[in-house]
Amino acid sequence: MNDVVIVGGGVIGLSIARRAAQEGLGVLVLEKGEPGDGASGVAAGMLAPVTEASFGEEELLQLTLESARMYPEFTRELSQSTGMNLESGSPGTLFVALDRDQLENLRRLFDFQTSLGLEVEWIDVEQARELEPLLHPSTRGAVLAPGDKEVHSRRLLRSLASDLNRLGGRLQTDTEVAAVEPGAVKLSSGERVEAGSVVVAAGSWSSEIGGLPADLAQLLRPVKGQIIRLSPPRNQASALSKHVLRTSEVYLIPRGEEVVVGATVEELGYDTSITAGGVLELLSAADELVPGIREMEISEISAGLRPATPDNAPIIDSFDGGKLIVATGHYRNGILLAPVTAEAVVEALATARMPARMAPFALGRFK
Repeated sequence: MNDVVIVGGGVIGLSIARRAAQEGLGVLVLEKGEPGDGASGVAAGMLAPVTEASFGEEELLQLTLESARMYPEFTRELSQSTGMNLESGSPGTLFVALDRDQLENLRRLFDFQTSLGLEVEWIDVEQARELEPLLHPSTRGAVLAPGDKEVHSRRLLRSLASDLNRLGGRLQTDTEVAAVEPGAVKLSSGERVEAGSVVVAAGSWSSEIGGLPADLAQLLRPVKGQIIRLSPPRNQASALSKHVLRTSEVYLIPRGEEVVVGATVEELGYDTSITAGGVLELLSAADELVPGIREMEISEISAGLRPATPDNAPIIDSFDGGKLIVATGHYRNGILLAPVTAEAVVEALATARMPARMAPFALGRFK
């Protein structure tokens, strides 16, 4: 019997599995497709607790900040184990305002950020142009968040799977789970897999799995995000922006070999189609931020389904004395929240209860 069976091979599931394997647990990950087939493989990889901070989401902010502090050690260990370079070369994120309305909104956000003691700096037009000469001439100002970085999400997934294998954990692909119960999972094939504990980390598909609390399916919904990857001309790669750039409508992540442009927010159920409207929306917003993207080739357009909840925060909770754990609903912060989620879940596996600091993210908060 496995010590723990984890349903879902995205960044949350793999991070939990690896951390459990580090603690000597026998781990089996069941993934219905291949790792990265869901939202994790599409995600840009932003680690942006400060620029993603929103009014009324202070508890979520504290969780994202905690996870961001864990990231340097998290990626360092993975890089040493796998040889994959995951470190971000970005000097931070520059949140840009392109017109008067955006400038007023950005000033309100800046005041909110500073009231919480977050590390941000107001950047005037001249400073913004010095930092990023490729910005559109209409730039009115910006906020610099030096601690908001990014990680290569696809390399992260590969490194997690590789390190899990090194630690003795197992990853079983093309395996769909129909239902779970404390101490076991039932596959769509009819096979039953025994486990000391079961962790459901299947993103937006978690609500399709039987045996979970009934209200989970009502609270969790998929939110589509279309994303574009651009390839700059070879002679322009060195001239790309250094910061992660964003406005209220779009973000651009420069990685030398590519620029990631994202992402739409669409409430369309389990639809992952690529649409002309979505692509036009992203490219238009990106062009308004950095006109130079017009010279770049489109190398990929993809879409994923973010698992969202009514308050935009994840559901991380344990049931039946830790024999059944749910870790889903990470919405726009799945990549960022992977280390802190893994740490909390593995602590719950060891103690049969979720750490007290995770109480704001329990399922019962919606009752």
